[in-house]
Amino acid sequence: MDRLLKAARASGSLNLSNRSLREVPDEVYRNLEGLCGGDDKWWEVVELQKLILAHNSIESLKEDLRNLPFLVVLNLSHNCLSQLPAAIGELPQLKLLDVSFNSLVQIPEEIGSAASLVKLDCSNNRITELPSSLGRCLELSDLKGSNNLIASLPEDLANCSKLSKLDMEGNKLTVISENLILSWTMLTEFNASKNLLNGIPVSIGDLSRLIRLDLHQNRISAIPSSIIGCHSLTELYLGNNNISTVPVEIGALSRLGTLDLHSNQLKDYPVEACKLSLLVLDLSNNSLSGLPPEMGKMTTLRKLLLSGNPLRTLRSSLVSGPTPALLKFLRSRLSEDEDSEAVTITKEEVIAMATRLSITSKELSMEGLGLTAVPSEVWESGEVIKLNLSRNSIKELPVELSSCVSLQTLILSKNQIKDWPGSILKSLSSLSCLKLDNNPLGQIPSDGFEVVPKLHILDLSGNTTSLLDGPAFSSLPHLQELYLRRTRLNEVPSDIVGLRQLQILDLSQNSLQSIPVGLKDLTSLRELDLSDNNISVLPPELGLLEPSLQALRLDGNPLRSIRRTLLDKGTKAVLNYLKDKLPE
Repeated sequence: MDRLLKAARASGSLNLSNRSLREVPDEVYRNLEGLCGGDDKWWEVVELQKLILAHNSIESLKEDLRNLPFLVVLNLSHNCLSQLPAAIGELPQLKLLDVSFNSLVQIPEEIGSAASLVKLDCSNNRITELPSSLGRCLELSDLKGSNNLIASLPEDLANCSKLSKLDMEGNKLTVISENLILSWTMLTEFNASKNLLNGIPVSIGDLSRLIRLDLHQNRISAIPSSIIGCHSLTELYLGNNNISTVPVEIGALSRLGTLDLHSNQLKDYPVEACKLSLLVLDLSNNSLSGLPPEMGKMTTLRKLLLSGNPLRTLRSSLVSGPTPALLKFLRSRLSEDEDSEAVTITKEEVIAMATRLSITSKELSMEGLGLTAVPSEVWESGEVIKLNLSRNSIKELPVELSSCVSLQTLILSKNQIKDWPGSILKSLSSLSCLKLDNNPLGQIPSDGFEVVPKLHILDLSGNTTSLLDGPAFSSLPHLQELYLRRTRLNEVPSDIVGLRQLQILDLSQNSLQSIPVGLKDLTSLRELDLSDNNISVLPPELGLLEPSLQALRLDGNPLRSIRRTLLDKGTKAVLNYLKDKLPE
């Protein structure tokens, strides 16, 4: 602890998260004074600006918090706080305050004196109302108050004209005033889902910068025609409401890529809304008896969900089948002139739409577009955390992809990648999921996995020569899921038995003849797929994985030691049988 506190004197940043603290150390309240060692120079001491106390058991804060006037970031999330001190308002430079996941019932009025506040996260507490003084925080741009007990928003929030992100999901809101909406002209993301809202303010049309609007699971009965003013909108979620009609004006939202209207009371879908260039349209669980043939011209659609409707004019196989087939059928019901008007969407337009959708979701999908190279939009679109480039013809990854340092999931399934992209992967320090299955991938170097040490999920299935050089799985200590179907394995790589966090292991469709006893040490394993191999005998020690192992798949093996009747009884019966075979 002393080492951390002294280091903070030089850096101005102190991280005491995950330390089982029940209270804040007094040294922190004293602004770390008195910690200078003999080698410290007073002129090199930096005032504390960033304090992280998240994931502890802190029950209270002292008013001595006022002794940290230079604090810019204060993170108190995931603690046991029931109240905040009035001194929170005596931090004139505070820009980010995170008190989420505590037991707070209110935010003190003094918060209004923290005039520099830009972001406030008070989500997942027991707060019944927000203080009206929050309206004095004129720099506030990001307010997150989700999962509380808030019944209304203070009108003084209208003064927060710089607000760009507002998340009030999971509260008790019944109405959002017209005046508030009119004042938030900078709003780009608004989430008021899982509330008790009876309607959408007409002034919603004044939010010309709004990109994402989520009002699902409320009591909304109508969409105002003024929605036409939200011309930047790319995502609109209105599922689980009481909406009976869709206004024709919605067809003018040219940037809309996702429209979710599931679980409402819609009886028809307007022809005018067929002009939308949507990627996703969810109309499931409504009262639709038919669809306009013009919907067949919505050729940008990648996903059209219709289950749970009394559709009389469409075969169930069409409704539950692939979207392109359904669209083709609908087009066939148009006159020849109308059919010729169906717009053929270009690859470039689909990429542009997918990029727009990624602005808020941080997920970018370019699956099945026939790409031969990774488009520049990938690294130009900001902090993408999930990238899906599967089912294309990409042969290599460009060096520019190295700049996507926020990337956590990279899906490259079913492409033409031949070489292990180690130099690119090395730069993706946040990567936790990598899917390279079904590529003509050559040998992975023996030290190949060292560049992705944080992986939780790895899929190399269908790469028949990738494991010839025996890459070290021991370099992946955090691996939870490993898929090695159809990789021509003759034996289980020896270091897999050291992956103690592994939960899913798929070794199916290989040429395995035996299973190492060491698999018994994978005590976190939930699923083990050994189907379609040449295994004749299972080691009794495998029985020790009961009860953690929930699914053991053995079909397609010439097992001589276990009768078919026993196999048919399932995983638990097989594991108990093996356990009984163990020597005393």
